[in-house]
Amino acid sequence: MGEPQAKHDVFQAIADPTRRQMLKLLADEEMPVTAISGHFPMSRTAVSKHLRILSEAGLVKDRRVGRENRYRLNPEPLHELKQWYAYFERFWENKMAALQYLVESDQPDEASKG
Repeated sequence: MGEPQAKHDVFQAIADPTRRQMLKLLADEEMPVTAISGHFPMSRTAVSKHLRILSEAGLVKDRRVGRENRYRLNPEPLHELKQWYAYFERFWENKMAALQYLVESDQPDEASKG
């Protein structure tokens, strides 16, 4: 048998702006819930719920230090986002190239002015 499916995937986890901000906060340092809570206008319980969703998606890991859990970013699952984005990035590149062509072809030719 395989591993059980995660309750939340990476896309669900980052859909919430608060969780995206938490990931940014945890990118630079490991923090306990009390410190994370100080950055958001919500209860520690609400922060813990957000951290649980991030943890279930594999985006944060925690470790016990004394009586508290400290959380840190786990960047590996973000690779899935990068792959998804890279696939669709080609459409933006095509659109930008088409726009550039349109703008440049609309410019009067300097040689025809004379």
